[in-house]
Amino acid sequence: MDLKSNHTSPVLADNAPMNNTRLGLHSALLPYSHNASAFSSTLFLTIPRRRPGILDDVRSSLFDAMKSSSPTHNTKLTTESTTETTLRDSDIAYHNWTIKYPSALGLFEQIADKAKGKRIALFLDYDGTLSPIVDNPDCAFMSKAMRAAVSNVAKYFPTAIISGRNRDKVYEFVGLTELYYAGSHGMDIMGPVRPISSDYKNCIRSTDKQGKEVNLFQPASEFLPMIDEVFKSLVEITKDIAGAKVENNKFCVSVHYRNVDEKSWTTVGQSVHEILKDYPRLRLTHGRKVLEVRPVLDWDKGKAVEFLLESLGLMNCDDVLPIYVGDDRTDEDAFKVLREGNRGYGIIVSSVPKESNAFYSLRDPAEVMEFLKMLVMWKKKSAL
Repeated sequence: MDLKSNHTSPVLADNAPMNNTRLGLHSALLPYSHNASAFSSTLFLTIPRRRPGILDDVRSSLFDAMKSSSPTHNTKLTTESTTETTLRDSDIAYHNWTIKYPSALGLFEQIADKAKGKRIALFLDYDGTLSPIVDNPDCAFMSKAMRAAVSNVAKYFPTAIISGRNRDKVYEFVGLTELYYAGSHGMDIMGPVRPISSDYKNCIRSTDKQGKEVNLFQPASEFLPMIDEVFKSLVEITKDIAGAKVENNKFCVSVHYRNVDEKSWTTVGQSVHEILKDYPRLRLTHGRKVLEVRPVLDWDKGKAVEFLLESLGLMNCDDVLPIYVGDDRTDEDAFKVLREGNRGYGIIVSSVPKESNAFYSLRDPAEVMEFLKMLVMWKKKSAL
């Protein structure tokens, strides 16, 4: 078996289904590697049939992986003194973390100095970046103030939203025609019409909802029937799990367990794992209280950034400064692309310490909005 890896998780690359004498744990059911190194092949266990306790081992691995990717930060506290101590410790930890990932607001002048004489290209995640994380993913609306901030920044810089969501759903949430949109973690991109290199064979001319001609790039188009089939199977297998929600994001499927009782998280994970045993060309990754089924494809948000830069005519230009703002594990692929060769800046949005390939940090969507406003003010001043 050949073990390949991308930034977020390793991928089982053989096309043969696992047999009954071998238990293969999907990549996202294993501990996450923050430094993007490949997991050891020893993590994929070869186990004799009928080994006592094996189901318990699987359940434990499932639960541990889901819990580690979805930490609960609002721990229930029993006394005021405990609350004060916990908050103080949390503040100290976050302060220490910002030494490595300083605030993009506090060091905005540093970013501005780097941007002098350069053209900024702005890339934004949606959930947790432009909108708060909410219990119901269908209600992740951005505020009017945030929409105005994004609209204003797009007047001065080419701006794209790259989300794990269905591209049409993200456009419905944002509703701004002046942006470029990439859904399904960059597997469904609508960008400006420009000559594209032959590397992007699935790029075609199309029109957007306003009738404007655009480039449409869908590198995972062959997976559509498979994704739709898995979506229907996941809806059926999770229908009796209270709080579970399955979302079809066109080229990937998200299984949300944010509203599922923690005692049932393993049931959710096992259900997804059971379905995927018959789909070796699909892989499982983790987000915040969400399991995501995606094609085994060498494509991610980092490659989506590169595609959009080429579409914008900004690829391999010394006078371009790409900035990517995102909060989730899938955004790390984009941060890594920008960090390599010091091409641009990744900005991680988080209120808790976490390892990242980003250069800077912002605490929450409110600080993201402030950062966008500062970019606009800086651009106006520099034009005087």
